[in-house]
Amino acid sequence: MRPKIDHDKCIGCGNCQEVCPAVFHLNEEIGKAEVIDPEGCELADCCEAAAENCPVEAITIEED
Repeated sequence: MRPKIDHDKCIGCGNCQEVCPAVFHLNEEIGKAEVIDPEGCELADCCEAAAENCPVEAITIEED
C-alpha cells in the first residue's frame, strides 16, 4: 500500500500525523501534510485510519 495526499484538498489539520506519525508529517512551512515514509504502510497499521480520519478526504491509499 502507498499513501498519497492531494495537496489541493489538504487543509493541514494534522489528523493524519496524530493517527499515523510513522508515515505522515505536517509540514508547517507549506501548511500541508506530507508522506515521510511511503512504504511505511506496510509496517505501520495506521494508514487506512489516517485516511478515514481526514476531514476533507485528501488521503488515498493505493494498492501495490
